[in-house]
Amino acid sequence: MLEKIDLSKKMSKKEFNTLMRELDAKLGRLQRICKEKRIPVIIAVEGFGAAGKGTMINRLIEPLDPRGFKVYTTQSETENEHYHPFLWRFWNMMPGKGRISILDRSWYRILLNDRFDGKTDAKSLATAADEINSFEKLLTDDHIVLIKFFLVISQKEQKKRLKKLAESKETAWRVTDGDWKRCEHYDEYFRLTEEALQKTDRDNAPWTIIESEDREYAAAKVISTVVKRLEDAIADADRRAKLPRASVEESAQIFPDAFRASALAGIDLSKTLTKEQYQKQLKELQKKLSRLHGELYQRRIPVVLAFEGWDAGGKGGAIKRLTQALDPRGYEVHPVSAPNDLEKSHHYLWRFWTAVPKAGHIAIFDRSWYGRVMVERLEGFCSEDEWRRAYKEINNMEECWANSGCIVLKFWMQIDKDEQERRFTERQQNPDKQWKITDEDWRNRAKWDQYEVAVDEMLVRTSTTYAPWIIVEANSKYYARIKVLKTVVDAIEQYLKTHK
Repeated sequence: MLEKIDLSKKMSKKEFNTLMRELDAKLGRLQRICKEKRIPVIIAVEGFGAAGKGTMINRLIEPLDPRGFKVYTTQSETENEHYHPFLWRFWNMMPGKGRISILDRSWYRILLNDRFDGKTDAKSLATAADEINSFEKLLTDDHIVLIKFFLVISQKEQKKRLKKLAESKETAWRVTDGDWKRCEHYDEYFRLTEEALQKTDRDNAPWTIIESEDREYAAAKVISTVVKRLEDAIADADRRAKLPRASVEESAQIFPDAFRASALAGIDLSKTLTKEQYQKQLKELQKKLSRLHGELYQRRIPVVLAFEGWDAGGKGGAIKRLTQALDPRGYEVHPVSAPNDLEKSHHYLWRFWTAVPKAGHIAIFDRSWYGRVMVERLEGFCSEDEWRRAYKEINNMEECWANSGCIVLKFWMQIDKDEQERRFTERQQNPDKQWKITDEDWRNRAKWDQYEVAVDEMLVRTSTTYAPWIIVEANSKYYARIKVLKTVVDAIEQYLKTHK
């Protein structure tokens, strides 16, 4: 992509000033329209050292309302960022609907500077490009405007600019040893860059190469590109707004299928334990889990446990028996309900990515990202296209976590309709438990058969080797709690054994 770039392109100051008056006015107007239409925008600026990334960003934001954008500078990982999956810090930079995030370097650092400097390990390098492509597709499928720039200058021009910066007291701090090293080994860095760009140039997220020897030409191309992309995004939003929308009933309807794969059929819900068996095993397993929690922290291994299941299926009871054995400083329970306004303004996975535990800690989700393919699907809170592509998006997310060394386990708490009705009635009659039962629980119960089909599809399509589903026979609370504890203990012991 870079070898044929003509770096001699120039623009006169007169031509530049004339063009920019028009572009600035357009850009300011387009920002306001994007805000009104709730279109999120991400602009990632990459490039060779001293190519003018900061200058381009400063020029880009001149006509923008500062209340509607935020600029992020991506440096080497902090200690906290190092203890999370590498995409975690970028999910924290994602714009809400109608806002703009501008990134001075981005997730490409892992394939560029960090790779050149030897900071990217072989395992991360093997999966980074695929994770980035999946991440960017997830963003653009959700109609987030993603604009990627790479600024190019020659080695001769780079040396000239670095020297000028280094000679000034005001700017010398901006030139690092790494900048000089990458300049000295320009050809090698060029090769790594070419490889990264080729692997991540996709129709949904194309690279725009900026010939940056001439600053006026570079700025004009950057802003012209942003204007064109925003105009296209607004036209696309208008086109989609005119499309007929399927009714909630149509998009959520589930038809019987005698040949569908079923994960729930044949589950033996008669499994049980006596109180004595339960108490004995509970004590033993909690003692093991307590010891293992300490080892997880010492070896910096994160754990994600997600709980789904029928209403009154025993999620809370199982979670409580887990946390009784854990150091409260090393875990967090995330009760997941309907998204609030802030969460609605972001991609549906945003609130889960930002809650990923740091290495050595445990995150427990009482309901999870799987709401997308269950309640949101069944109640029509998302489109058919959105819930259908969610299976792959979720698998990719969990694979990213697993690739970073995270243990991911997902539990489905299975009870039958009779047991659910018994527990609902018990809750209604117990003043201390009435808060647990709502009208929504009864409404969901009326759609049991539809939910069962959706759950079966979810379990079949998203149970993977790196993030398996465990179906828990939960008619017996004693049996269910012990199975959850034993599964967690066994999984941690197995991981510690195979990752010495």
